[in-house]
Amino acid sequence: MSAVDIAPSILSADFGNMRNEIKRLERGGADRVHIDVMDGHFVPNITFGQELIRSVRDATGLHFETHLMIEKPERYIKQFAEAGSDTLIVHYEAIKSASKVLESIRGLGKEAGIAVNPETPMDGVLGCMKHADMLLVMGVHPGFGGQKFMPVALRKIQQGREHAKADFRIGVDGGINLETGLMAMRAGANELIAGSAIFNSDNLTKAIRDFKRLR
Repeated sequence: MSAVDIAPSILSADFGNMRNEIKRLERGGADRVHIDVMDGHFVPNITFGQELIRSVRDATGLHFETHLMIEKPERYIKQFAEAGSDTLIVHYEAIKSASKVLESIRGLGKEAGIAVNPETPMDGVLGCMKHADMLLVMGVHPGFGGQKFMPVALRKIQQGREHAKADFRIGVDGGINLETGLMAMRAGANELIAGSAIFNSDNLTKAIRDFKRLR
């Protein structure tokens, strides 16, 4: 049994062939599909919205983890839930009342995640984790793939793990490869979100397997 769940980020997938890309992840042994939604405001890039999720939902039975890197995400959680997201992750920096938004997500029957950027102190984040099913620690500044992992994320993972139960889900997103993934696991992460390290590899299945073998 793997010590960590692997959630490849489709930000690094072939956008013109997304259904097949997601099927490849399922065949390759991925545990979840990580879907980065960007609005061009909260982060400087733009990706896709709920219609993409709706259009590929029937391609797989994998858990869809939707990472809302958008302003005022509370306006859109219902739409993304109805489109087929299983987990909805909102940024602490993008909401005024984290507990209220997280409970709204749970009220839709979905898992709720709270994400934190590298420069954001953990005090307020730790306080709202009781309303969440997942903590997502950013290892880079959100908005673009291919950035170098920032070691400050390791301390944030440690703080989250010290504050949470042993089985609480703590993911890390950004700059994840086998080396940084192992460091994150040792700090307390039990989910690794990797994009280019999986999709840009010569063998996607082997890349996922190598991550799952980390101890």
